[in-house]
Amino acid sequence: MLKRTCSADATRGAGTRTGARFIPGDGFNNTLTFLIATASRYISFADSLALATVIAVENCGGPEIPFRWNRTDAAAPNSPGVPEPQEALDAHIGAFARQGFNKEEMIGLVACGHAFGGVEHEPFPQIVPEMNDPENTHSVHPFDSTFVTFDNTVATEYMSGTTQNPLVVGLNDTFNSDKRIFGSDGNATMKSFADSPSHFASTCASLIARMIDTVPTGVQLTDVLEPLPIKPADVELRYNTNDSRVQLSGSVRLWNTPKDDSRSVRLLYTDRLGGTGNRSLGFTGTSTAVGTKYTSSWYSFANANVTDEDEDPSATVEIDPKAGITSLAFVVDGKLEDQDGVGFKMEDRVMHATSSCLMSGGDMARIEVAASVRTDASPLRVYIEEVKFGFPNVPKVIEHDIPPPSGSQDPHQPPAYTIWSLNLSASNVFFYNIGAEFAGGVKYSTATTYTT
Repeated sequence: MLKRTCSADATRGAGTRTGARFIPGDGFNNTLTFLIATASRYISFADSLALATVIAVENCGGPEIPFRWNRTDAAAPNSPGVPEPQEALDAHIGAFARQGFNKEEMIGLVACGHAFGGVEHEPFPQIVPEMNDPENTHSVHPFDSTFVTFDNTVATEYMSGTTQNPLVVGLNDTFNSDKRIFGSDGNATMKSFADSPSHFASTCASLIARMIDTVPTGVQLTDVLEPLPIKPADVELRYNTNDSRVQLSGSVRLWNTPKDDSRSVRLLYTDRLGGTGNRSLGFTGTSTAVGTKYTSSWYSFANANVTDEDEDPSATVEIDPKAGITSLAFVVDGKLEDQDGVGFKMEDRVMHATSSCLMSGGDMARIEVAASVRTDASPLRVYIEEVKFGFPNVPKVIEHDIPPPSGSQDPHQPPAYTIWSLNLSASNVFFYNIGAEFAGGVKYSTATTYTT
């Protein structure tokens, strides 16, 4: 993971972006395969890779690393930037210098990157022999004895002379790149790492942040992202065409808040008519971050008494179609959580309709995509946003206009929502959102991506 992100060229303004360079070995392919689904039209693959680097270090016992986003994905390969073990020390120093790191920082980055993991036989048979071990099918030789934990053991074992790092004590000295790099300043940097776990951790946090924040000229990263204390997740509005109901589903995460059976969490929502609604939320579980340093609690919008969300209609919040919904807030143990009065905005003018379906007919399956549109919304157009992905998972959005309904409506009792539908070949659409354009060029699309 760390090596995959180390492919920037600060001197040329060609920073960390995807598609920069591919090196043989399962580690790179596995990383790309694992992360390929995390990129989307909103999150670049470069941001996914940088965030995965942060999470990998933190969840393996390493330090917290500040994360910024807004990286761009490369359209073409970058110049080679990942050092190879058989290269001379001067080549390594030059490669890191092109990325903006001096010799001591090079030592630090290599030590940090080799704090866990190891060298695989297949891409480097000159370094690691085939082990024929059923418990180690890829024949990976670890860098240190705590290879699944991010700590300073790589330095303590190196300084004590007990290291089994294959890039230090390998039989072929040509490939002992860690030995050359670590000793290039008389072992001063490695000694400082071995003497102080906290110094090693803080140095790694700083260097890794600099590495992933090296971006191309013209790319402006955001400020450091901090977790919201209260964060709604997977929130979806949908229109049930069977009984003309608007249904709200989702959950909320309470950051760094361990489970408490006595805790009370309520959902509040406001509507277009000035009314409000509320519901008691049910606890669904916890999640952890930075190893187990932070524990967060999750609550579902389903009624707190629901035991089977698939069978119980109160698994969703029923919204009056005419009143609609404009924003969310939460009350946790009596304290209002509404982002200092801002709330969490909801868009109810256009949403997915449950009458969307996949149909089989003739030689080709068809999909009917249905969107429900507020009768008083007056969109300029409603459309499907078909999301396709090229390489490396770069999204492309294709819009398909949905025609308005042709049937007449009762002017005395108009429905709150009308159904707009479009019939497409199922082979043409795999992932899509519902979008709409309003006066002034304002566009909106559903946060939820649907599949055919």
